[in-house]
Amino acid sequence: MKIKLCSVFVENQQKALEFYTSVLGFVKKADFPVGEFRWLTVVSPESPADIELLLEPNANIAAAAFQTSIYDQGIAATAFFVDDIDKEYQRMKKHGVVFRTKPTKLEGGPTIALFDDTCGNLIQLVEE
Repeated sequence: MKIKLCSVFVENQQKALEFYTSVLGFVKKADFPVGEFRWLTVVSPESPADIELLLEPNANIAAAAFQTSIYDQGIAATAFFVDDIDKEYQRMKKHGVVFRTKPTKLEGGPTIALFDDTCGNLIQLVEE
């Protein structure tokens, strides 16, 4: 058994695609219509055959409520791993990314930072 797909709810799929590709550096993998929305995925350019991230519309009332609730509580929707969190933090800040927390070393754990993806989510960066 493998994990090949995970998703984040987004308020606007096109806006999310632009942020996740232009700012974060992911690459669009799949993009085709599904009713009024799109099956829209991005992948890491470092491992395009690995896990796809589905930019899933939050059009369902339960999805929108869940997304808003965890955002308002400061909970990350997902986490992305990086080799050098300080370097990535500086690069992303230059692109206008708003961080809720600066890179912080957890006692006995990794270094993390939390940012807003402009699409209704908080995303955690984790240094590998």
